Amino acid sequence: MGKPQRKTWRSGGCHCGTVRFEVNAPDEIELIECNCSICTKSGFLHLIVPDSDFRLSRGKSALTKYTFNTGVAKHYFCSKCGTKPFYVPRSHPEGWSVNFRCLDDRQNFRSVITTEFDGSKWEDNVEKLAPPEGR
Repeated sequence: MGKPQRKTWRSGGCHCGTVRFEVNAPDEIELIECNCSICTKSGFLHLIVPDSDFRLSRGKSALTKYTFNTGVAKHYFCSKCGTKPFYVPRSHPEGWSVNFRCLDDRQNFRSVITTEFDGSKWEDNVEKLAPPEGR
């Protein structure tokens, strides 16, 4: 993905529409498909961005936070429909991981590359995760 690309604010949200967010992302993105227990069960497809490229536009009071293991990752779910549209990942605690499947216009990206990550052995593989763009 080489040189920095122009970014565009893109909207997304939970299934019922109570929680809405925006993420600033380029037209060419790389997603991470993780096989850890929570990502596998929730079908999460990671678009990791720095904090400056994420904003919650509606539904903060409807969010429910879930943590486990080390408690570093903060998983946010809509309390009405149960969708997990984003969370603060343990690998990038100063940023956000947005569920690509929760974006409104997924087909408007020029290129979407998905890389598999062996999160079932997280401690052994976390070094392989690149920091989000912009840091």
